[in-house]
Amino acid sequence: MGQKRRQFNGAFKAKVALEALKEESTLNELGAKYGVSPQQISEWKKQLIEGASDVLTDKRKSKRKDSDQQVDTDQLYQKIGKLEMELEWAKKKIGLE
Repeated sequence: MGQKRRQFNGAFKAKVALEALKEESTLNELGAKYGVSPQQISEWKKQLIEGASDVLTDKRKSKRKDSDQQVDTDQLYQKIGKLEMELEWAKKKIGLE
């Protein structure tokens, strides 16, 4: 029978990866300490480095951009409605309807 795969939560992975980044212990030492393969720790360390920019992104700017986009969309729908009403009025005025 196969061995059940262990699953680690994000907090544990971050803790181990941060320790690996400090380089106070080797990957082999950390692997023995936490019961995880050095290759896995290396992968978590790589993921932590690659994802750091996402963690430090200013959320206010992205929210503001989404908000501005929503306002633009709402204004465009209002303009479309107004133009449709003007078109209907013009058609009635010249006798197309």
